[in-house]
Amino acid sequence: MWKHHAKFERNSIVLAIGILIAVSIGGLIEIAPLFWLESTIEKVKGVRPYTPLELAGRDIYIREGCYTCHSQMIRPLRDEVERYGHYSLAAESMYDHPFQWGSKRTGPDLARVGGKYSDSWHKDHLIDPRALVPESVMPPYAFLADKDLEYRDIVAKLTAQQRVGVPYTAAMLENARADLETQADPFASPRDLKARYGDKVIQRDFDGDPNRVTEMDALIAYLQMLGTLVDFKTYKARDAENLR
Repeated sequence: MWKHHAKFERNSIVLAIGILIAVSIGGLIEIAPLFWLESTIEKVKGVRPYTPLELAGRDIYIREGCYTCHSQMIRPLRDEVERYGHYSLAAESMYDHPFQWGSKRTGPDLARVGGKYSDSWHKDHLIDPRALVPESVMPPYAFLADKDLEYRDIVAKLTAQQRVGVPYTAAMLENARADLETQADPFASPRDLKARYGDKVIQRDFDGDPNRVTEMDALIAYLQMLGTLVDFKTYKARDAENLR
């Protein structure tokens, strides 16, 4: 059989068909089983869908191209874990459409940035990055604090996420606008918001201006929840084995 390989090399159409067949078979062998393996994404306690405010902040994060310089995936390598924290779990991205793993780091990984800095630090950093990190090449985003968040379509956004598998309930959709406003209002009752999204939901004025909901509010709310959903003190994983 190997003596007849010249027929493939001299005929581009036959060669292309052969490559397509080989790639298709390999792809089926590698990918197809993942659709039937329950362990593909291990369910981890604490992981939940984004609140409406966090989802709006994530959309701003994507809109401004933050993913081009910041990844959100800590690899299971000792140097990465020592710098950024526990390696990323697949379950932490199960409600990301699209996921923000990234492939380049001009800035640090943000998978565990939630709670690492105060809201005021994030606001000052977004307004003037070099005021806090002199060597930063990040552009300023001061306009986010001056721009009111547009969320008339927040129900439609949650509905779109629901259609691709995010488990938003009918109550979450019905109360999307109210939940968004409540999370950014430090004086509102958080009872209903936390009943829908859990007790770990952060409710406060994120940008220092409680009289309005800005894009700065939404983006900081999103950043402050990254990496905070899973309690790694109780998460049992074979870290030592995975880091070898």
